[in-house]
Amino acid sequence: MMAKGKGKMDQAKGKMKEAAGKVTGNDSMKAEGRMDQAKGKARETRAEAEDQAREAVRNMPGRKK
Repeated sequence: MMAKGKGKMDQAKGKMKEAAGKVTGNDSMKAEGRMDQAKGKARETRAEAEDQAREAVRNMPGRKK
């Protein structure tokens, strides 16, 4: 769950950087912002996949609870 939140934070930070880059005309900052957003989305997707894998293992037939 923590990684999912970190991913959301990275995405928000990236959006802010990208917007600041647009306002200031700083192409490097815009690119950094887009990279932060992509990194955040990847982190969030990974966390969701891990959650789904854990849930699948928990629900395996024959697994002791």
